[in-house]
Amino acid sequence: MTGFTWDEATSTGIGSHPGEDHTEAIKVVLGESPQLPYLPELPARGVGADMIGRTASLLVDLPVEVQPSGWRFTDRPGRDLKRARDHLVRDLDALEEAAQGYEGPFKIQVCGPWTLAGAVELKYGDKTLADSGAVRDLVESLAEGIAAHLADLRRRLPGVSEVVVQVDEPGLPGVLAGTVPTASGFGRLPAVDAQVAAEWLGAVLPAGAFPVVHCCAPGVPFGVLRKAGARGVSLDASLLARRDEDAIGEAVEAGTALFLGVVPGVDTRLPDVGVIAKPAVELWRRLGFPSATLASQVVLTPACGLAGASPGYARAALAACRKAARVLREDPGE
Repeated sequence: MTGFTWDEATSTGIGSHPGEDHTEAIKVVLGESPQLPYLPELPARGVGADMIGRTASLLVDLPVEVQPSGWRFTDRPGRDLKRARDHLVRDLDALEEAAQGYEGPFKIQVCGPWTLAGAVELKYGDKTLADSGAVRDLVESLAEGIAAHLADLRRRLPGVSEVVVQVDEPGLPGVLAGTVPTASGFGRLPAVDAQVAAEWLGAVLPAGAFPVVHCCAPGVPFGVLRKAGARGVSLDASLLARRDEDAIGEAVEAGTALFLGVVPGVDTRLPDVGVIAKPAVELWRRLGFPSATLASQVVLTPACGLAGASPGYARAALAACRKAARVLREDPGE
């Protein structure tokens, strides 16, 4: 066992899967990511199955609907919100049946507050991110919704030892840099102060769970994520720059887990498992950490979600990550 909630040489997925068969996707996850399975998301099912709609369905007392411009807050719940909630309930029902008797850690994914605020519009059309009071309301509502979601999952899967909550924040670098476009698209919203970003992100990271923040964009703000209380950071290894390595080293030294994306999220020819594991092995060597900690502190994943892949490739990508994770333990590159 390791100091983390998972065993050594663990792999998992980011979240999204191709197709519309949620039962089959759950079976694939349980089969190919057995050490850290997760609840897959299938955005191809349409409205409410996408990342934004799925998480918006968790919000408490903040109903949403779909407009031509995307998701928007509204006065009362309607069919779009009902559809999103129905997707999630069906997924949880299927998971409960397929994972009977499962014991161990389990991962769920939610969209983070800053990415959500940059995507959902207020009733009068501006993005939520444009109104700090509205963002605060969203943060409070999301925190309450995530807590309820966690309680429901634990009730359905009583053998789960710990829940890993992956908070997806691909939009956070843009929020911090002030590059998020206004609703009209003609301007940019002001940058959010890093301290505020960390504080409000931290407010939705649930107590009693293992919080991981996923950011598949360049310029992962490691300092903000650590201040927020993230115990793990999930990122695309191919986007790492040497200038990021000091921040990564500080995070690892502080005990932060790395969920390292090492295979593409779309169909391609997958290389040998040793090649797949190489970015993790070489990063660890450059940072100067002992090889004995590599297989426990690094979890291998696809670079991002698998929604754009074929079903066959999605299965193969998860299997490749699972096999490559063993290399971290068996052949750490010494």
